[in-house]
Amino acid sequence: MGCFWGAESLYGATKGIMRTTVGYAGGSKEGPTYRNLGDHTEVLEIDFDPEVISFQDLLKLFWNNHEYGLTTPIKRQYMSLILYHDEEQKKIAEQSKQDEQKKRAPEIVTTEIRPKTNFYPAEDYHQKYRLQGHRDLCDTLNFNSKLLQTSYVGTKLNGYLSGVGGLEQFKTEVETMGLTPTQKEYCTYYVEKNEGQGLYC
Repeated sequence: MGCFWGAESLYGATKGIMRTTVGYAGGSKEGPTYRNLGDHTEVLEIDFDPEVISFQDLLKLFWNNHEYGLTTPIKRQYMSLILYHDEEQKKIAEQSKQDEQKKRAPEIVTTEIRPKTNFYPAEDYHQKYRLQGHRDLCDTLNFNSKLLQTSYVGTKLNGYLSGVGGLEQFKTEVETMGLTPTQKEYCTYYVEKNEGQGLYC
């Protein structure tokens, strides 16, 4: 979808998303890094509750929120890529691409659909990038490098604080985050202040 910071914020503030981790996948190089990606692509790994949000709904967000590269070939780092986990996801992804192609014709959708064979988490400074801009809040939440990849609270706040989801939706989820009154007040202020801002770099 382009730069993975925006994608992580988008999905993080979506109901039913439990955890997001940015990383590199799709290529053959062992141990890629941001400075030495090889043939990998910036991707977002998503853990979601299928009782709340379906794989089809995840794909709708994917098709409608690219930064660039959906119909224009670009370098592999930022290309449009879907990695599936099983045959059912493959079938759903391929059908969704066909549907998207019909809508966008005569433009050609460049998205590749491939099996997920590897995933390398990105460096710590990429994880929950928008949330990390709120350093004092992160300190009070005791976030370390592991929690930046695995925390439900980090996933949610990374999206909401960047302006995704909006204040009313935030209010419906904030009680699931276990925030202190001070943290909640801080977050509410920035969720409202940033609502509707652009996602990408």
